[in-house]
Amino acid sequence: MSSTKFDLIVVGSGPGGYVAAIRASQLGLKTAIVEAEELGGICLNWGCIPTKALLKSAQVFEYITHAADYGISVKGAEADFTGMVKRSRGVADGMSKGVNFLMKKNKIEILAGWGKIQPGKKVEVTDKEGKKTVYAADHIIIATGARARELPSVKIDDKKIIGYRKAMTLEKQPKKMVLVGSGAIGVEFAYFYSSIGTEVTIVEFLDRIVPVEDEEVSKALEKIYKKSGMNIMTSAEVTSVDTKGEGCKVTVKSAKGEEVIECDVVLSAVGVVSNLENIGLEDVGILVERGKIKVDEYYKTNMPGYYAIGDVVPGPALAHVASAEGIICVEKIAGHHPEALDYGNIPGCTYCSPEIASVGYTEAKAKEAGYEVRIGKFPFSASGKASAAGAKDGLSNLFLIKNMEKYSVHT
Repeated sequence: MSSTKFDLIVVGSGPGGYVAAIRASQLGLKTAIVEAEELGGICLNWGCIPTKALLKSAQVFEYITHAADYGISVKGAEADFTGMVKRSRGVADGMSKGVNFLMKKNKIEILAGWGKIQPGKKVEVTDKEGKKTVYAADHIIIATGARARELPSVKIDDKKIIGYRKAMTLEKQPKKMVLVGSGAIGVEFAYFYSSIGTEVTIVEFLDRIVPVEDEEVSKALEKIYKKSGMNIMTSAEVTSVDTKGEGCKVTVKSAKGEEVIECDVVLSAVGVVSNLENIGLEDVGILVERGKIKVDEYYKTNMPGYYAIGDVVPGPALAHVASAEGIICVEKIAGHHPEALDYGNIPGCTYCSPEIASVGYTEAKAKEAGYEVRIGKFPFSASGKASAAGAKDGLSNLFLIKNMEKYSVHT
C-alpha cells in the first residue's frame, strides 16, 4: 500500500523532476514523483530525444544520397518516413522505460495522475479514472515544464497547423511545409524535413534565424540552409493561415509586402510557455511574474516548503539546466551548501546541420555588458578533420573578454 506522507514530492518527471527525485533519494529523503503522462516528460518523450532520433535518420539518409562523394556507389535509396517515425518513437519509449527503472532502483514512489499543489504542503493527485488522493510532504518541488506556444494567427489544430509533438508523428511526409519560428525547434525540424525531400519555408519574425546565437553564426546557417534549397524569410510575420482547402494558404507580411505561400502543413515553432495552469499556484499563494514562478537562487518560492525548477522558472528552457537546478534545490533542502547556478556560463546546442554549439556571451551581449572583447575565427573549411568528414561548411568563433577569466565559444 502506498504512503501518503513523504519528505519530498516532485510534481513533474521531466529532466528537472526525475533528476531532483533521484538526488533526493540518494540523500536519504523519502521521495515521490507525480506524472500525468509518460515518465521523462516532454524532453524524453516529445522533445530532445525523439527529435535527435529523427535527425540521425536524416543524417544517415544524407550520407547515403551523397555516398558518391565518399567513393561509394549506392542506388535506389529512399527515405522511409514511416520507418523513421517508428524508430524515433521506439527510442523515446526505451528512454521512458529507463526512467521508470531508475525510479524503482532509487525507491521513488510514482504517483500517476495530475498533480495539484494545495496549502499545508500537500499535493492532490487525480488519476485517469478521476480518483483523487491527497499526499503530504515536508517539501514540494514544482517541475511541470512547458508546452508549445501558440500565436493568435497560427492556432494549432494538430491537423494542418501542428506543433512539435505532431511533427514527430505525422502519418505521411508533407511535400511542402511552412515553419513559423527559427529557434532550436524550428531549425532542427527544418533540417530533418528538408533533408528527406520536403520543400521547406522558414518564416522568422526577427531579422535573422537562430536569433539567440551570435550574428555570424546566424548568417552562416542561413547561407547553408539556402544552399540546401530552403526558402528563408526573415523580418516576416504570418498574419493568417487559411486551412479551408486541401492544404494551407499562409499569408506572410514582410518589408516586400504580403505574399501567400501554399503548403500541406504549417509547423508552429515559436517557443514554449510554462505549464502553470490548474496546478494550484493561486490556492497556495505562490507568486508568478511574467509567466514564470518567482524563486530565489536556490529555487524557493515565496511560500515556505514550496520550490520550482526547470521551464516554470526564469532562465534558459534547457534540459541540462533543469537537471542542475533540481540537484541544487534538493541539496539545499537536505542541508548541504551547493553553489548557485551561474546562468552566464550555460552551454547550449542546436542539433541542425551543421550543429550550433555555444557557451557564454555572444559578441553582441558581451559588448552590451560593457566588456572589451577579442575575437578569434576559424573556418571549418581550413580544418583537415572537417575536410575528411565532408563537412566544411560553418565556422568557429572564440571571444576572449579582456581582463576577465571568461571565454565565450560559438561554433
